[in-house]
Amino acid sequence: MRLPGRYDGVARPIVTYGSNPVLHRACAPVTEFDEGLRRLLLDMFASMTAADGVGLAANQIGVDARIFVIDCPDADGNDVVGFVVNPTLTVLDPVGDEPAEEVTEEGCLSVPGPYADLPRAFRARVDGVDAAGKPLSIEATGMAARCLQHEMDHLEGTVYVDLLPEDVRERLLAEAAGPGGELPA
Repeated sequence: MRLPGRYDGVARPIVTYGSNPVLHRACAPVTEFDEGLRRLLLDMFASMTAADGVGLAANQIGVDARIFVIDCPDADGNDVVGFVVNPTLTVLDPVGDEPAEEVTEEGCLSVPGPYADLPRAFRARVDGVDAAGKPLSIEATGMAARCLQHEMDHLEGTVYVDLLPEDVRERLLAEAAGPGGELPA
């Protein structure tokens, strides 16, 4: 589905928890920086927007590649919009009176519906490259820092519910599955 407006890509279906092995393993590094990569990035932004998300990793649309996109507010309410190819994550020390960690609700497009409290660093940075292979960094606070960490987890094959106690994870997965017992494909 092509969406009018902000992103000129094609929205792809979101992979749900347990439905595709690519969601549950570390993603492959990107080695080709071509038009296909640029189209994938546009499709990822379109997919994230269509699903009303604030971040999306490539494996969430079934693509085995170390890429994520973000469009999420930081602690000051400023939108952090961007993407990173082959990212690495650095949790940063707090600045001034910032907390080192923040516990807030987190959700995931691949586990549609439920949210759970999860601790994350308040400030984080990712370093990687852009669509041409040139270095870039995104540093963020608050929810945007949470999003950076959440998407990096996806690229390592970890979904946020995997970080929760087993009983909480099973309850959230059952809630996401609904009365039919299966997550939407």
